[in-house]
Amino acid sequence: MGTVPYGDNPHFYEVSLIGRPSSVEAIKDKGLRISGVRGALNVKVDISERLKQKADLAILAVKSQDLEKAIKDNLKFIREAQVLTAENGIRADGIAAQYLPKEKIISSIVMFGATLITPAEIVHNFEGSWIVARAFAKNDDKVIATANFLNKIFPAIVAEELQGMKYLKIFVNANNCLPAILGVSMQEAFSDINVARISIGIWQEGLEITRRAGITLVSLPDFPLERLTKLAALPILEAAKIFSGIMLNLSKDPLYGSILQSIKRGRPSEIDYINGEFVRLARENNFSAPLNEKLVEMVHQVEKSGRFLSKEQLLGALNQDG
Repeated sequence: MGTVPYGDNPHFYEVSLIGRPSSVEAIKDKGLRISGVRGALNVKVDISERLKQKADLAILAVKSQDLEKAIKDNLKFIREAQVLTAENGIRADGIAAQYLPKEKIISSIVMFGATLITPAEIVHNFEGSWIVARAFAKNDDKVIATANFLNKIFPAIVAEELQGMKYLKIFVNANNCLPAILGVSMQEAFSDINVARISIGIWQEGLEITRRAGITLVSLPDFPLERLTKLAALPILEAAKIFSGIMLNLSKDPLYGSILQSIKRGRPSEIDYINGEFVRLARENNFSAPLNEKLVEMVHQVEKSGRFLSKEQLLGALNQDG
């Protein structure tokens, strides 16, 4: 979680990081090391386990399953702040609204990619925009100010219809479960056409679920809806080959999705907020999501056992279930 005053002086921003003890110790000792598509740098930044003063803007850069604790631990100092949620899935704003004024919550979608290598080392894998909008009200000057601040780092876009974009972002993230089950990079996982075929199946099932649930998907700046629907409509082998090519060229550095990164750190993943969202939608509307439900179950098995599956085991388990 990060905080920053961003109102009075447009040329000066006091930034603080809030993190777990391992991150606090490592970053205090060696700084935050960032490498990747923009080169390498080492950032010295104030970091602690809890906020010590009020913030103007609080960026909740944690996983959905950690959001409630992060808010409660720092509530005293962020209750009056503008609060920016940055989690995958669609539930973060609702969680934040249990503790914070709805009119203070700004929702966002992160389209750039990064991998946490160590508690103090990050690889910035690929570029992308940062999309923001009010979660429960119309956009206002504070949303514009937040976008202007974020735009100093990534292209920031103020959106008028964020919910449909958030559902589409679930599709972008939904294939992260496969490298997580296998314990390999996304490039290695999707170099196998049979694994890429599963990805197309995830999308096809997700499209049917959102259609039947009456959800309107909205294009993202870096991922138009047409890309999803066209691939899902192709013969599955042809679509899998195209998808494999896209994933192999996504980053020159090994790319580990957010689900696998959590598992490697021995922490619960956000699978219930990604593929689990398809499962939840299906159940709420009295139909099923067998592929996504099985994949959610498999990720939880890997979390509990600490043992990754081979590609043969993954494919065999899915074929056994039909």
